Amino acid sequence: MSGKRQIKFGKQIQKDLSEIFQRDTRHYFGNSLVTVTGVEMSPDLSLARVYMSVLPISNAEEVFDKLDHHKSEVRKHLGNKIGKQVRIVPELAFFHDDTEETASHMDQLIDNLEIPPADETDEEE
Repeated sequence: MSGKRQIKFGKQIQKDLSEIFQRDTRHYFGNSLVTVTGVEMSPDLSLARVYMSVLPISNAEEVFDKLDHHKSEVRKHLGNKIGKQVRIVPELAFFHDDTEETASHMDQLIDNLEIPPADETDEEE
């Protein structure tokens, strides 16, 4: 259960990281399209779990390898943005958010279902 402070701080981190990534897109992601979909904060606000979606999906592993390599640089930029508002800049942990891919897969499965039409006698009952 997240408190108001965790949620508010998570949204601020999400906004700031999005701005950082927009400014230096090619440096971190190459030609991939990356979206920060959410941030979950630990209760003591020392760890930010950053969830990101990557398109095309085939580049996801490469993108997260680059992010892990540049994690300290991203944290430094984040510290420059929020340093005056917080005591410590949280550690960053990046995770792949595959919600969109899962939803797309579910839509394909549903579209491919062959459902026979209902009998008229069943509808009357």
